[in-house]
Amino acid sequence: MARTRRLILSSPSEVWALLSDGYRYGEWVTGTQQVLDVDPAWPDVGAALKVRVGFGPLTLDDTSTVRICEPGQRLELEAKADPFGAARIAMKLIPWAEHTLIVLDWHPLRGPGTRMHGLPVDYLVAVRNGMMLTKLARIALEEHANAPRAAR
Repeated sequence: MARTRRLILSSPSEVWALLSDGYRYGEWVTGTQQVLDVDPAWPDVGAALKVRVGFGPLTLDDTSTVRICEPGQRLELEAKADPFGAARIAMKLIPWAEHTLIVLDWHPLRGPGTRMHGLPVDYLVAVRNGMMLTKLARIALEEHANAPRAAR
């Protein structure tokens, strides 16, 4: 399992607003080229988000399905990108004064990733997830700075 943590200088409700908007995943999820479809019920359990991921001309379509949703606190997804299998992505929001500590866990569930699981793969995933959380933190901070004081 790869675990990544990041302190985000925005409130948990501000960070949750980004996580609960499936159309915004392309802004912060590293490797996302295009959001293809968002279930209107996102992020309710069972709702799905379809994205195109890749690098340059090498792409594949990925479907992430919500498995656990505790609004404002926890979101767990099962991301499936055939032929590579599926992974569990768990995001937990922890209030830290007026800020948010986000903990992101990634664990392969099915497919080749389960056989390659270990230190080298977990390190690469942790680097990627660190990049994602840095982007998420930047977006949340920009929106926090631009929000009317009463909305914070």
